[in-house]
Amino acid sequence: MMPLGIGLDLVEVDRVARLLERFGQRALSRLLTAEECTYCMHKAVPARHVAARLAAKEAAFKALAQGGDTGYIGWLEFEISRGMDGRPSVVFHGRARQTASRLKVSSSLVSLSHTDTHAAAVVILYR
Repeated sequence: MMPLGIGLDLVEVDRVARLLERFGQRALSRLLTAEECTYCMHKAVPARHVAARLAAKEAAFKALAQGGDTGYIGWLEFEISRGMDGRPSVVFHGRARQTASRLKVSSSLVSLSHTDTHAAAVVILYR
């Protein structure tokens, strides 16, 4: 496996909390897949987990963009899924899937972290 790209992103949890308070499910449905929404909303502090997934999606975009022009890719075209072992990974949909296929992405490593104030993610894509 050869690294294709690496992405890093940091999101303020408070901004996400305000977004959820103001727009609720409408915002979630534009940013997260149904699986991601279910996972996050069952947590004690959903905003932390939503922020971590948004950071991971942005990090995945940055990693994918290092392989060349990606064009527009929407939030729902990246999904942060949990495997049987609990580890997060990136699932590509739509244009993200087409770009990942063109770039021969074979796997991803995802690291998520959050505190009361910030969520961070690192994504490494491999060929």
